[in-house]
Parts: sequence; structure tokens; C-alpha cells
Amino acid sequence: MLNSETIAVAMSGGVDSSAVAAMLRAEGRNVIGLTMQLWNQRRLAGHAGMPESVQGRCCSIDDVYDARRVAETLGIPYYVVNHEERFEREVVRPFVEEYLAGRTPIPCSLCNNHLKFDQLLVVAQQIGADKIATGHYAQVMFDEPLRRWLLKRPADKSKDQTYFLFGLTQEQLSRTLFPLGGMTKPEVRELARKHSLLIAEKPDSQEICFVPGGDYKRFLEAYLAEQGETPGEITGEMVTSDGKVIGEHLGVHNFTVGQRKGLGVATGSPLYVIQIKNDTRQVVVGKDEELYSRTLLARRVNLISTAALREPMRVAVKIRHKHQPAPAVIESAGPDEIRATFDEPQRAITPGQAAVFYDGDIVVGGGWIENS
Repeated sequence: MLNSETIAVAMSGGVDSSAVAAMLRAEGRNVIGLTMQLWNQRRLAGHAGMPESVQGRCCSIDDVYDARRVAETLGIPYYVVNHEERFEREVVRPFVEEYLAGRTPIPCSLCNNHLKFDQLLVVAQQIGADKIATGHYAQVMFDEPLRRWLLKRPADKSKDQTYFLFGLTQEQLSRTLFPLGGMTKPEVRELARKHSLLIAEKPDSQEICFVPGGDYKRFLEAYLAEQGETPGEITGEMVTSDGKVIGEHLGVHNFTVGQRKGLGVATGSPLYVIQIKNDTRQVVVGKDEELYSRTLLARRVNLISTAALREPMRVAVKIRHKHQPAPAVIESAGPDEIRATFDEPQRAITPGQAAVFYDGDIVVGGGWIENS
């Protein structure tokens, strides 16, 4: 029996989103494919040492072509929506400014939270779609007693993408489907093969879409040069945790908390970046044990499973994408601020990264790490 509900599928040209479109089409849904054009992949190619080739990254021209081919195979309408200007303003510029301020940003979370879901829902509504669906590995459900939409970890924990989705609002979750939440990656590829999709064996993209080869330093140099900008006074002192000056550095954007290689100083024992002081442009280095902390402060917090944190709550906190969530207690530290206190000290809590709070498989919420 046909389902009259119209679903706009965010199609990236990869296996996951293509499988979602095929799955929903097979269920009898009215499916429309949407691709967001976010970045001109040739824009900085060959500039200031950037590579000429830009293949193998998400959101490339090849990906748009692949998404269109899948839509043709499935017989569904397909549209490309250009959001390059907003992407640069809300994702690329903050990425550059965060690094220049000595922080380590997550552009994928910025993109999801401030662009993709927000704008996809706007476009979906304009073309008459009731909801959007994406290829993210996550689950969404409505909790009747709580009267709230919940974001949950997927069945395939190795593909869990909830860390990047902590900023989704109740309104966005109410209109979003994650059809792959109960599937494993091998099952998704098999589904793509079943529907004769030519991208069934396409490898996953692992890179930031606008930073080829993961070389963010070269990207920063090329982008600033293209803009005719200089990062200002960027050199500074490299100091030990007790204040001893042991050298100079060429810019705080060259470092991240926990970094060991490329410090430019030689000592008798390994040193790691333990703090970056943007106000004084000092990079503080120390021993590995100095990287551990039991607390963090998260700001610009978005809560999902509850409207407010009125009393301390036991959760597990994830401080980076590949981090194993660690037991902690979270409590309100002010408007849109949460302080987390871990049971055991955690290594390299990094300003600019996200702290995401879990109650079992349920995402309580998350925020941006300010300090530890």
C-alpha cells in the first residue's frame, strides 16, 4: 500500500544516503532527493600549496553527479540547492577563526547544527515535503511520558554519528528520519546492491569536505591568502607549565591540546601541548600526566532529553568523536552552561571540541568545550 507522505532525502552521493532514498522509495513513500552544494572544491586547488586534485571528499562535484545518477535509477525528482555563501559564513569562517584563536573546531557539527538540518527543513517545506531523511547512523523516537523527541545511538555503535548531532532541536527532530539507525554498514551496502545502485561499493569519505588531505594548516594559509588577510601577530612563546620560556612558535593555530609532534623544541623527555593561551599567544607544554583533568565547562549547550538541567545528573560524556564516553556528573553552571565532573581524569580535554552527554543510548544534550 502506498504511503502518501512526502520525504525529502538529503543525498550526499554516498552509499548511506542513497540507500535511504532506495529504502523509502521501496516503502511507497513519495521521495524527493536534495543535495546541498556547500563548497567549490576547485576554489583553492593549487593555491598556496593546496593540491590540484580534490577527489575523494564528501560534497564534491563527483558526489553531486553520483547523487543525481542514484535519483535517476530510483526514478525520483532531484534538486541541488546552493548554500555556498552561508556555508562559508557559518562553517568555514568560524573554522578559521577558531584555529587562529588557539581552539580546535569541529566543522561537521557546525554544519549539522547551523546549516544542514536548518536549511534542509526550510527547502523541504517549500517543495511540499513533510519530513527529511538522512543517512546518519542515529535513531530518533518520541517519548510519550516525557513529551519530547529523543536522539539515540544507532544499533551499529562503530558508525555512531550522534556526537555530531547534539545541536538538533525538538522541532528538527520531530521532522527528521534516520532510517539506517537499526542497521549495520554491511547491511546498508547489501541494500544498495539489492536496488542496483552503482555506488554500492563506494568508499566512505573520511575528510573534512573543504580541507584536502586533512592539512588544515595549509588550508588556513591558502584561505587567508585568497581573502587578502593576514592572521595578525601570531608568533609567541612556548613555555613550560611552571612558566619557563623554552622557545618561540609561529602561531597558536599550529597547535592543539595533546599534540606531541612538531613542537619545534628538543628536550630530554617527551613534551605535549597542555594549554593554548590566546590572550598572551603562549603555548604551554608539559608532561603527559599534565594533560589529564577531571572537569570541563561546556557553553552554548543544547539539551534534548530534558528541557532543563535542574539538578546534578549522572551521565557518560564524550569529549571527541573517537572518545569512549566516560562516567561523570553534569550540573548547570549558568545560562546555557554545564560543568561536567568525571569519575576519573580524562586526557586532552580540548577547547573547541564538543562535549556530548549520554544516558545509556539516549543523548541528553551537548555543548562546546570552553575549558577544563
